[in-house]
Amino acid sequence: MRDDLLKVGRDPDCDIRLNDLAVALHHATIEQISATQIGVSAEAGLTVEIDGAATQFGQIDLATGGTVKVGPFLLRILAAEMGSDDVAIDVARADTDAEEDRFDTRRFALATVMPGKRAVAWTLGIVVLGLFLAWPIYSFYSQRGTPPDQVASGYHADQLWLSGSLSPGHASLAQNCTACHAAPFQPVQDASCQACHTAVHDHADLARLQRARPDLGMWDRFQLAVADTFGQTPGRCVDCHTEHEGSQRMVPTPQQFCADCHTDLRARLPDTRLGDASDFEDAHPEFQPAVLVRWTGEQPQLQRVSLARNPREASNLRFPHALHLDPRGGVAQMGRRLGGEHGFGQQLECADCHVPTPDGVRFQPVDMERDCGMCHSLAFEQIGGVTRTLRHGEPRQVVADILSFARGNRGPAADLGAARSRPGDVNQIRAAIQFARARSQAAPRAAAAVRQAFSAEGTCGECHMVEAPASGFDYRIRPVAFPTRYMLHGWFDHRPHQAAQRPGRPRLEGSAACLSCHAADRSSDAGDLMLPNVASCRDCHGGETTRLPVESGCAMCHDYHMDEGVPAMLLRQQIRGRRWTSTVIRAQPAPAQR
Repeated sequence: MRDDLLKVGRDPDCDIRLNDLAVALHHATIEQISATQIGVSAEAGLTVEIDGAATQFGQIDLATGGTVKVGPFLLRILAAEMGSDDVAIDVARADTDAEEDRFDTRRFALATVMPGKRAVAWTLGIVVLGLFLAWPIYSFYSQRGTPPDQVASGYHADQLWLSGSLSPGHASLAQNCTACHAAPFQPVQDASCQACHTAVHDHADLARLQRARPDLGMWDRFQLAVADTFGQTPGRCVDCHTEHEGSQRMVPTPQQFCADCHTDLRARLPDTRLGDASDFEDAHPEFQPAVLVRWTGEQPQLQRVSLARNPREASNLRFPHALHLDPRGGVAQMGRRLGGEHGFGQQLECADCHVPTPDGVRFQPVDMERDCGMCHSLAFEQIGGVTRTLRHGEPRQVVADILSFARGNRGPAADLGAARSRPGDVNQIRAAIQFARARSQAAPRAAAAVRQAFSAEGTCGECHMVEAPASGFDYRIRPVAFPTRYMLHGWFDHRPHQAAQRPGRPRLEGSAACLSCHAADRSSDAGDLMLPNVASCRDCHGGETTRLPVESGCAMCHDYHMDEGVPAMLLRQQIRGRRWTSTVIRAQPAPAQR
C-alpha cells in the first residue's frame, strides 16, 4: 500500500469506491498503524465486520491477512510477503444468498405493492372500451334522428371521437354530425357533400379518370381493394377536403397530387388534348387559349390553339394599337387637347380604353360610345343645340340618316324659308318645283356621302369590316366579338399584375406593366393575339419550389373541379375579390382540325 490512509465508501472521491445504497458516502477508513498491522475504523454510527465480527474499529495482522465486510462488499487483506512494503486488497461482493436478498434493489420497486401486469392490462382495456367505445355509441344512438335544433346542449360522449374542431366553412355543422356522417361506422360519402355543394362536379369523366391514374403495384392494389370494401373508395371528396383538422383553412393541394396523373397523361389517354405537365418551371405545355378563329354566318367559332402556332384572331375589327399608343403621333396630340375634359395625359394609356371589372380580375368589353366616342365622333349635325349622331351598329339607319341629311329632306317650306301657302296657290307650285330641282342635284352627293362613310377610310370602314353591295345602299357590317375568357382551363387575375417587376429590372406600373406582357405598342393589326406565352410568365413564376420570385404550384392557376371561378387556393389566401361575370357573347366551339 503506497498511502498511509485509504477512504472507503460510495462517494466518487473515495480511494475504494463501493457503489451500493447499503454503503455510506464515507463508510470507513483503512490506516497503516505499523509495518506489520493496519487499522480499520468505521465512521460514527456505522459498523464494519472484521473477520466476521461487527465492530467500529479493529486491527489486522499483515502476516496472516484478514477480511473487512462493508455493506455487501468483502475486502480481503492479503498476507504480505516477507520484507515487502505493499499490501494487496481484493474487493468483491459477498456471495451468500442471504446477503443478496438483504440488499436486493427490487425491494424499492412498485411491483411489490401493485397488482400484476395482466390484471392491470385487462382492467385498463375494459375501461377504455367502456369510455371510448360503448359510451359514445350509446350517446350517438340516443340522439339519432333528433333535429339539430332540438339536440340537447352540453357534452355528448361521441365528441370523444373528434380529432379536432371543424373548419370555418363547416363550423355551423358542429351540432349536426349526421349532415356528413349519414351512417354510423361508415366513412363520409360524396352524396353527403353534394347535398349542399350542388354546383361542384367531378374533375373528369370517371371512366377516363380511372384510366388516367398511374399504374399501381400488387400491394397498392390490395390496399385499395380493402379500403373499397369498407367504403373508402378512391377519389372521394374527403381525400382532398379533410375535416376536423382544427379551425384553419384547408392546406393547398400539393403539386404532386396533380403530377401523379398529368406527368405522362398522354401515355394512358392517347386521345387527350391536354399536354403532359408536372411543374410550371420545367415541364408545362404552351398555353392554348380559346381563339376566335372563324365565323359561321354571324356566329363566332372558338378553338383552343397553342400560342406556339402564333394564332390570329378573326374579330372583324380594324384597330392598330401601336397607332393609339404612339406618344408622338396624332392620337397623342388629340388626347392632350381632350385631356381636360376626359382625363387623358400626355399620351393615351391602356387604362383610358380598357376598364377593369369591379373585382379587377378581367376587363369589361370596350364600349364604342363610352371608350371611343370622344375621338371617333359619329355626330353630323346640330339643331337647336342638340347634336344628331349616326346610329352605331345599325347600318340601315346610318344610310337613312346620311341620305336624309345630304338631300336636305325637310320639306319645301322648311328649305325655302317661306310661309305655308294655301293649296293650289301659285307659290306652292313654285316651291315644289324648286325643291324637286334641289333634290335632283343632291342625290349624287348623298350617294357619294354614303359610299364615303362605308369605305375603308370612312366613318364605319375605319374600324369595321364592311360588305358593300353590288348596287344600292344595302351595306352590311361584319359582327365583332372577342372571347371574354381566353384561358378556359386556367385562372389569371390582372389585379396583382398592375405593377410588375421582373428579376433584375425596374418596377413597372400603368401601361408599362401592361406592355411588359402584351406587345400592344408593336401591334398594327387587331388580328394580333397579344397574349403572353409560358416563357414570358416564367420570368417571375417558377414551380412549387423555385428561386424565382413567385412559387406557382398547379393549384394557383387551375381548379380541380374546372370551375369558372377562382381556384380554391387563391380564395383561401384571400387575394381575390368576389366573382364577377362579364358580358359573354355565346360562341359554339369549332370542330377540331384534323
